[in-house]
Amino acid sequence: MVFDVEGVLIPKNRFIFDVGKSLGVSQLLKMLFIGFLYGAGVVALKSALKRIFKIMQGVKIETLIQIFDDIPSKPQLQSLFAQLKMRNCKIALISSGIPTVIVEKMASTFGADYAVGIEVGVNDDALTGEIWGDAIEANGKRKVLTRILAAEGLNLEDCVAVADDRNNSCIFLSGMQKIGYNPDFVLRVKADAVVTGKLSKILPIIDGKLQQRALPSKNDILREAIHASGFFVPVLAVLAGVFPVALMICVVSLVYSLSELARMNRKNLPVISTITRNAASPAELYEFTAAPLYFAAGILLTLLLFPAPVNGAAIAIFTLGDSTASLFGGLISKKPLPFNKGKTLEGSLAGFFFAFLAGSFFVSPVLALIGAAVAMIIESLPLPVNDNILIPLGTGLALMLII
Repeated sequence: MVFDVEGVLIPKNRFIFDVGKSLGVSQLLKMLFIGFLYGAGVVALKSALKRIFKIMQGVKIETLIQIFDDIPSKPQLQSLFAQLKMRNCKIALISSGIPTVIVEKMASTFGADYAVGIEVGVNDDALTGEIWGDAIEANGKRKVLTRILAAEGLNLEDCVAVADDRNNSCIFLSGMQKIGYNPDFVLRVKADAVVTGKLSKILPIIDGKLQQRALPSKNDILREAIHASGFFVPVLAVLAGVFPVALMICVVSLVYSLSELARMNRKNLPVISTITRNAASPAELYEFTAAPLYFAAGILLTLLLFPAPVNGAAIAIFTLGDSTASLFGGLISKKPLPFNKGKTLEGSLAGFFFAFLAGSFFVSPVLALIGAAVAMIIESLPLPVNDNILIPLGTGLALMLII
């Protein structure tokens, strides 16, 4: 069993965020900006990490360990590793964002057999800002995996990899079992199976059991209800005007961002923090939940870029179609689409139907039908741009070209 660490075993980017916070606001913002450039594909991982660890120069190893110890790990991680051990699995943790000394501590805590991370320069128990090692090189994780398999006398067929982002595509190799955990668009294509929610859902997949249909949780229902409520945004825009509603979306987004930053500091903003805790997925509970900001950005851009009734139809199709596709996808079927393991055909068809109904409130049935088809095609594809932005903009553009 090979696990990526950040985004799978611990909240994504939480370690870098907490270290940056300890250095002050200006240093934190620099680190977050570098992380944003990497996420956008502007800079390579190795370059981004070198810059980040240069900013961390002088931080004591003891401080890093203390910060890491304070990061909440995924719920029931100890139990998951124990169950893997009962299946006679060897467990390897490979990280390209965390120093080896910390990954080794984590491996010792949970009983993993191998731990590989970033090699860091240390002088007088403090970081020098220098980093190296296979984990930060292109295809470096594959080299690490090859060494581990050779040491154990195992082949790729004996290996299962669990990861979340494109940096791990080099270990998603033919012949092994590949599980994407809340994966990005690259791993959604390469994965044999996709898991969201609890990490323990990987166990039935490892055991070769079919994923069962499941009723949506209270968190799922609340999250998708909030998503669907975006249907009323264009209605408010008609009643109050586009720009007042756009301003309201900006203010709500700012307040939400402040609430998330407070929540990561174990503080609560009344009402908003409570809603977030009850709507977030288990994977989002301990990290900055950015999905609502993408959702708001998609609605805001669509509202401002397209005229009525196109903007209203695009937003309605997006909000109602996407939310129902998510709810009905897991309820009706667990058979994924071949090109996107995180989506199902039944979910997309359900989303198409409700998207058509929503669009019909704003445009003719023919236009609503075309808009719904465009939206569900975009929704089903593994694309590099967040679908909360791409679906409403793509739908609005398609309707504008037709009208």
